[in-house]
Amino acid sequence: MTLQEYDYARESPSKLAASCLLLALIMKNLGGWTPTLEYYSGYCSQDLHPLVKRLNFLLTYQPRDKLKAVRTKYSHRVFFEVARLTPMDMLKLEEKLKSC
Repeated sequence: MTLQEYDYARESPSKLAASCLLLALIMKNLGGWTPTLEYYSGYCSQDLHPLVKRLNFLLTYQPRDKLKAVRTKYSHRVFFEVARLTPMDMLKLEEKLKSC
């Protein structure tokens, strides 16, 4: 979904991917940022928190009529319907991030 947003173009692709992974882990209650993930990604959990919050906020946007291709693609079950996920409550996200 960040492909359609210029604000995310300045982010490092590795940091963006790591932040997306952390958000997915939290949203699906699959745990948090482990030492192994920190080692291989090069990012500690605290480095990712601001971007994770922005990504969660991005999920609240309604799709634009002209820019639906990415949302439609990732709404398919082949891609686990990730574009249909509901965003987390920001207070709950803050709580979960503190424990990571």
